[in-house]
Amino acid sequence: MKAVPNIISIFRICLVPVFIAVYILDDRDIKYYAILVFAVAGFSDILDGYLARKLEAQSKLGKLLDPLGDKLMTFTVMVCITVTNISKPILIVAVAVFFVKEILMGIGGLVLHKKARIELPPANFIGKASTFLLFFVCVTLLFFSELPGSIVFALASAVIFLTLIALTGYIISYIKIMKSRPKDNGEIECNQQSVQDVEEAPL
Repeated sequence: MKAVPNIISIFRICLVPVFIAVYILDDRDIKYYAILVFAVAGFSDILDGYLARKLEAQSKLGKLLDPLGDKLMTFTVMVCITVTNISKPILIVAVAVFFVKEILMGIGGLVLHKKARIELPPANFIGKASTFLLFFVCVTLLFFSELPGSIVFALASAVIFLTLIALTGYIISYIKIMKSRPKDNGEIECNQQSVQDVEEAPL
């Protein structure tokens, strides 16, 4: 039973190519099947988190698979919507900002895990708000593919703004953690040797 949350996360990752297929093959203005796949992916995200807590089945693999499935699906939806709305460059900017944010957070998380042996802090209010707004905008554009350019620009700009604010918050948290982390023995020995060399240096 404790493997169920990870199985659900893997299932969500497998939904990514399914979404691409139904999005491309469905030539209707409202892509109902793509919306259904996206909704199932969103529900599976809630379900695997709930089961992981309920069954006390949190694991290192789960901490990797769960966000990976979320980011892959979200990025796929954004790219598909952008491709079919290529005349709206603000969507390209939104995809680029989202991609850069996730890459930087991924690198920061790896560095924190390696250097400080801790995980990146969980999403704060701004981070959660930007995620919710991104989900809302994606669903809106899936339902209303012919929205006026001004509305699309406003929605995408709001997503970009909140995403950048959330990224700034993560960077600040990262810097604070790296500055406050205890130095390992190698760093201490190196610093002590540097101080000794300075003290022994001739005037």
